[in-house]
Amino acid sequence: MQRIILTYGVIAGTIELALLAISMGLIGEHGSLGMVLGYLSMLIAMSLVFVGVKRYRDEHLGGVIRFGKAFAVGLGIAGVACLFYVLGWEAYLWSTDYTFMEKFTAGELAKLQAAGASAADIAKFKADMQGFADLYANPVTRMLVTLSEIAPVALVVPLVAAGLLRNPAFFPAKR
Repeated sequence: MQRIILTYGVIAGTIELALLAISMGLIGEHGSLGMVLGYLSMLIAMSLVFVGVKRYRDEHLGGVIRFGKAFAVGLGIAGVACLFYVLGWEAYLWSTDYTFMEKFTAGELAKLQAAGASAADIAKFKADMQGFADLYANPVTRMLVTLSEIAPVALVVPLVAAGLLRNPAFFPAKR
């Protein structure tokens, strides 16, 4: 089981990092398109959870798996992929000299100003972002924030995979 978890987790994590690097290179650090591409890349990478659970079911358990075991294997694969995501984001921040928060705040501030926000709204936004930047400066907090980005996908995909693959007739093993 550990070999399946590590193998598919590393593949999923590598795919996530590659897609993250491509999207960051193409569109930069912020924007709606970046968020959509980010979650799409997470979903693509987490599809390896399904593949890994199916392989474990078919090759190690004779084509039958219980929901709990399938969920545990899927969660393990997703956990390894999440570790790659968090460490990859930390590497990106390090490579850009930790300027993300400054650039993100400046971009969002420019959007507010372009939309004609009041001086009070802009001042409140600056204060809120400064508070978040102070939290984000702490590596543990920053890693937890990064983990919270991928966690919903990393929980839903194993649940769906376990729910589907517990049925031996769903994509049955080829004999």
